[in-house]
Amino acid sequence: MNAEPRAAAARRGPDLARPDAASVHITHWHAPGRDAARALLDEVSDRWAAAVWPDGLLSFHAYLDTAGDTVLTYVQSARTTAHHDLVRTLRGPAAAAAVSYRLHTSVVLDATGTPPGAVVVATFDVDGADAQERIIESVARAVTDAPAEQREGMLSAHFHASTDGSRVLNYAEWTSDEAHLAFLEGAARAATLRATGATAGVRPIGFRRFHLHHGITPERSDT
Repeated sequence: MNAEPRAAAARRGPDLARPDAASVHITHWHAPGRDAARALLDEVSDRWAAAVWPDGLLSFHAYLDTAGDTVLTYVQSARTTAHHDLVRTLRGPAAAAAVSYRLHTSVVLDATGTPPGAVVVATFDVDGADAQERIIESVARAVTDAPAEQREGMLSAHFHASTDGSRVLNYAEWTSDEAHLAFLEGAARAATLRATGATAGVRPIGFRRFHLHHGITPERSDT
């Protein structure tokens, strides 16, 4: 078993490129308002922080969306069953089932290590693995083909495919809320919408913009 985890000091979010992250587990909850959402965020994060993590669990990050009514957690695991092993020991909202994903494709537009000021999570309902492949390829191409000035402020886009073949999730890092809002009005956004609309077996669920509130990692030994 790992040692008791600690709250991460950095505000950078998860290292999505880490090679030992075999799976990602994502859960979200809706709340009646910002105060309730913050209370939920704190409750879930506190329970994860107090738990003894099993081997293979790598990181936990929790987010509140800018509307103040949705909480999201993003958990990385080196062993696909490690998430379940911990969740079954928890109570309350922290014990909620997650959708399991694998990171499929990453488009890194800024490799300088700029910390994201906002994370935009867009989700698609899809009809199986072939549709997952098609929508990821189409949207990733639309992002990379767009002129730099049309996606200014986008740091990266990380496309996740659910293990059951029913979902695709894009975890996109941005420098700020304002940069993403400007993107929504531009031609690159229109190109991604066209790519989505032209892909059979894909139905956009929507997107939300989040800010990181808690990050937890296991204690690591230097020896």
